[in-house]
Amino acid sequence: MSAPTHNIHQLTKNTIALILAGGRGSRLMNMTDWRAKPAVPFGGKFRIIDFPLSNCVNSGIRKIGVMTQYKADSLIRHIQKGWGFMRGEFGEYVDIMPAQQRIDETSWYKGTADAVLQNIDILRARQPQHILILAGDHIYKMDYAAMLIDHVEKNADLTIGCLEVSLKDASAFGVMDVDANRRVRAFVEKPANPPVMPGRTNTALASMGIYIFNADFLWEQLIKDSLTENSTNDFGKDIIPAVIDDHIVNAYPFLDLQSGQQSYWRDVGTIDAYWASNLELIGVKPDLNLYDASWPIWTYQEQTPPAKFVFDDNGRRGLAVDSMIAGGSIISGATIQHSMVFSNVTVNESALIKDSILLPQVCIGQNCRITKAIVEKGCEVPAGTVIGENLDDDKNRFYVSEGGVVLVTAEMLGQKLHYVR
Repeated sequence: MSAPTHNIHQLTKNTIALILAGGRGSRLMNMTDWRAKPAVPFGGKFRIIDFPLSNCVNSGIRKIGVMTQYKADSLIRHIQKGWGFMRGEFGEYVDIMPAQQRIDETSWYKGTADAVLQNIDILRARQPQHILILAGDHIYKMDYAAMLIDHVEKNADLTIGCLEVSLKDASAFGVMDVDANRRVRAFVEKPANPPVMPGRTNTALASMGIYIFNADFLWEQLIKDSLTENSTNDFGKDIIPAVIDDHIVNAYPFLDLQSGQQSYWRDVGTIDAYWASNLELIGVKPDLNLYDASWPIWTYQEQTPPAKFVFDDNGRRGLAVDSMIAGGSIISGATIQHSMVFSNVTVNESALIKDSILLPQVCIGQNCRITKAIVEKGCEVPAGTVIGENLDDDKNRFYVSEGGVVLVTAEMLGQKLHYVR
């Protein structure tokens, strides 16, 4: 079956995207104590979930289910506030699909495949032709429509979105062994000796956790997997390895269509990766361009006044250099250097913030010095506090990552929370 370009609207219209957003993301430590990883703020005004959601909308896929489970309150509130613009009369929606024990009344979602299986009655009733499975916790911009065309043109049963990674990094991923036509011959989770891409010497194809299934094929495999003894009900560990030999499973490399180079993709699953990915955005020409009007990142836009910088006295000048400052923030006689400041943050007189991330509603007291830190939402840092200059001292009060990033939360400061995460 061939899919000419003028049929792309019909293809996307008959596709349902399912975003798996139920995980905690425990490697983000205290940042996910009270929220799921997809709800973690990112990039000054967004949340992680906004990136796969925006990719769907920009790709023309406007039937979206978000599967939630772990501490989903703030995630659900964010989606309700920021993603309610879909027009139901045109068959568009962003539906929350929480774990409901629809099939087994004794268990929640047991794995990525089980999450879809437990909603199979809802999905079947909507009669899609294709199902797009996405992770809700990665940062990237991707045209899923191009992947959908490739899937149909190659008459595949399953297409897997892939990254080109070095062999030394490949052991952290599910890795595919493919032939010259991108047909998957084997799929191995976190292999010690990853298979090399055809024609390469030091590069492997790693799964992005992005899958396109023919809908009827997916229903068959989910039911078969649910009846398989000792299955972990996971796409990467169970579903994919079971279908490779007898069905058409293809890899789809995530490459820039103009340069042919690997496109931007980040797993912000650790404190160090989260810190680095946020501060990358401050660069003059960052790999992820948030200012691209042709591919906007949508979010809930809180109504805030413009950011304000006050006082212009020597030693008492409100300024920010090589930084991003969100609306509602007040830099009052303080200095911000190479930092990311989210909305409604106040930094008071003579404070110095360097190489740091201040999440929404943070208040930094006078004469504070904060370096290479992440200050969580709602923290009120007392005047004179020094963070990031003596990591041994910081470890007694806060969490310090392997890369020396200091995570500060309200609980660590002995403060109570009075807001929704």
